[in-house]
Amino acid sequence: MASVLSHAVAASAMSAAFYRPRLPKFVWMAGIACSVIPDFDVIGFRFGIRYGDFWGHRGFTHSLVFAALLAGIVTIAIPLRRSQIHCASLFAYLFLATASHGLLDAMTNGGLGVAFFSPFDNTRYFLPWRPIRVSPIGVTRFFSDRGLAVLQSEMLWIWLPSMLVIVAVMVLRISRARPAVSG
Repeated sequence: MASVLSHAVAASAMSAAFYRPRLPKFVWMAGIACSVIPDFDVIGFRFGIRYGDFWGHRGFTHSLVFAALLAGIVTIAIPLRRSQIHCASLFAYLFLATASHGLLDAMTNGGLGVAFFSPFDNTRYFLPWRPIRVSPIGVTRFFSDRGLAVLQSEMLWIWLPSMLVIVAVMVLRISRARPAVSG
């Protein structure tokens, strides 16, 4: 899996595309939470749930169906006025933030893959391109030389592209806001 930090960075980058000036910050925090929640499935290890099981790590909670369910629940739960953001836009942001988790995990060099199509198909998939080092599971294992190598890999393959997305969105917003110069 990619680290919790990098899932949050990816969700933050996506928020740039959905930004509205009067939108409360808790909306962006909800997106970050949605991007991290799929990894709650690691709790299953303590209850004897195996990695490759339906409820195992990178199983149902990493699927597109789960992303849609979580985004729908959070969209309904967030108290916003229609003038702040359209429900479809909020749902889209939360869905993409959640679904990005599985996408990033499918780009790692370890594990069993991601059950993108669960519950309909529990086959695990990786993307053909897997440049991200897999993060160790557990806080103590993360704070090690291996964890540092993972963060270096994520800075290159997740954080840098995320910053480029943010800059690109800002440039587009600025260019659209500027009045055309007549000559």
